[in-house]
Amino acid sequence: MSNIRAYAAHTAGGPLQAFDFDPGPLGSEDVEIAVEHCGICHSDLAMIDSEWFPASYPVVPGHEVVGRITALGPHAKGRQIGQRVGVGWHAGSCTHCNFCVGGEQHLCGQRQPTLIGRHGGFADRLRAHWSWAIPLPDALDPAAAGPLMCGGGTVFLPFVLHAVKPTDRVGVVGIGGLGHLAVKFARAWGCEVTAFTSSPSKRDEALALGAHKTVSSVDKAELKAAAGSLDFLLITVGAALNWDALLGTLAPKGRMHLVGVVTDALSLKSGGLLSWQKGLSASPTPPPSVLATMLQFAARHQILPQVERFPMSRVNDALDHLRSGRARYRVVLDADF
Repeated sequence: MSNIRAYAAHTAGGPLQAFDFDPGPLGSEDVEIAVEHCGICHSDLAMIDSEWFPASYPVVPGHEVVGRITALGPHAKGRQIGQRVGVGWHAGSCTHCNFCVGGEQHLCGQRQPTLIGRHGGFADRLRAHWSWAIPLPDALDPAAAGPLMCGGGTVFLPFVLHAVKPTDRVGVVGIGGLGHLAVKFARAWGCEVTAFTSSPSKRDEALALGAHKTVSSVDKAELKAAAGSLDFLLITVGAALNWDALLGTLAPKGRMHLVGVVTDALSLKSGGLLSWQKGLSASPTPPPSVLATMLQFAARHQILPQVERFPMSRVNDALDHLRSGRARYRVVLDADF
C-alpha cells in the first residue's frame, strides 16, 4: 500500500509538519480508513507537548476520526468497504483477556491508544482494529461527529456505569469541550441539569445548551446555597477546584465522578464522604459497545458538539486556536490532502 500522508510534531511543543510514512502490511483484523474529519482534543495537545509523559517523536496526533473504510484485513469482521465509521482514543486491544471478553476492552492491559505507539488521525488514512471502528449512524452529521468518539463517549460512560436515572439531579462542572456535551446528554437523559462554571459569560450559553440552572464553581456563597441539591456531579475540567464545597452540593448517597484529567493532587476531607455515604469515582473513554450505544443515543436526540472547522492544511492555526481557549467548543479538521 502507498505511504500515508500526515502532519506530525517532531519536538515537544513544536509546529506540526507534513510527514509521510510507510504503514506496512495491513493487520489481519484491521481496517484502513480514509479520514474525512478529525477532531482536536486537549489530549492531542498533551501528546504534542509531552505534558503527561515524554512522547516518542514524531507524533501524529488525532483520535476523533470519522471516515470511510477503504481496506479490510482478511479476518476483519462486521465491517464493509465504503462504510463510514468513527475511531476514538483506542484503536485496538488484545481481544482475549478477561476485560476484553467481558466487554470492557477500554481496561485491557494491552489496549492501544490511537496516537501512542502508532500514528493518529491527522492524516489521509488511519488504521484500527475492526472492533474499534464504530459504524456512524446516518442521522449524525459526519463533519461534526468526530468529537463524539472521544469527548462524547467520555461523558456518556458515567451515566451507564452508575445507572444515572432520568429523575436524578445532575451537575456538570465546566462548560467546555467535554462539559457542553455532558449538559446535552444529561438533558436528553431526562435529568434536571445544573451547570457549574467559573465564567459568568458562559451562564447563558449553558442554559442554551440545555441546563436548567447555573451555579458559579468559584463563588463560595453560591456553592453553599447549592448544598445537598444534586444526586450526581460530573467533573469535566482538569483545574484545581474547591473539592469540599463541590462534594457538599451532593445529597446523601450522591456521587462525584471525574472525567477531566486533574494533574494536581485532590485536596478533599473524608468526613463529607463518610457521613453521608457519598461516592468518588472516575472513568476513561469507553469500550466499543458503549461508544456504539452513545452514537445511537446521540442520533436519536440529535446531540452533536458545537464545532469550529479548519482544513487540515491549517492544522497549526487550529491548534493555536484551541490553545488560546477561544474554541467554542470543539475544533474539527477537514481532510484536504
